[in-house]
Formats: sequence, C-alpha cells, structure tokens
Amino acid sequence: MKTTEQLTDSMFYIMSALTKPRHGYAIMSLIEERTEGAITIGPASMYTIIKKLLKHEWIYLYDDSDPRRKTYLLTEKGKEVLTADVSLRKIMIQLAEIGLKEAEE
Repeated sequence: MKTTEQLTDSMFYIMSALTKPRHGYAIMSLIEERTEGAITIGPASMYTIIKKLLKHEWIYLYDDSDPRRKTYLLTEKGKEVLTADVSLRKIMIQLAEIGLKEAEE
C-alpha cells in the first residue's frame, strides 16, 4: 500500500468488520458494538464505501443468494491493505503518545 492510499476511518472500520463474512446491518452493528457506541456508520455512508472497496478489489461479494442481504468479505489484497494501515495507525498512536508525554514534562 502506498502511503497516499491511507484508508479513511470509515473504510478502516468496515474492512476490520469484514475479516469474516458479514452483511450490511451486521457490519454496522459490529462496529457500534465493538466501539461501545463511540462510532456509528449509517447505511448510506456504508454502502458508498462498500462500492469503493469493491472497486479497489479489497472486498468481494461473498454471498448474494438473498437479495435483501448481500454478504461481503475481505480479499487477500484487502487483508494486505488493512494490515499495512494497522501498522501506520500504530505509528500515529506512538507519535501522539510521545508528544503528549513530552507536553507533560
């Protein structure tokens, strides 16, 4: 992943939810549950992002047998992108923690 291809926060949350096959409502519910309500993604935003992720081939349509519930899953390429973004976010957190510690000194 190029550094210019950093994921938006919403893309990050959705991709993180798609390490297992999930449909739209399950994605939104998981994000809200795991963040204890701090993060919510509405259906319009989620489906716009899902279209982008499909276009980049970072996720794929895992099951569309029920037209009301399309299920998505990360591709191998998507796992690589998510892994790289997790590493970058860890660096960002370290920089902030160092800065905050220095501010206390």
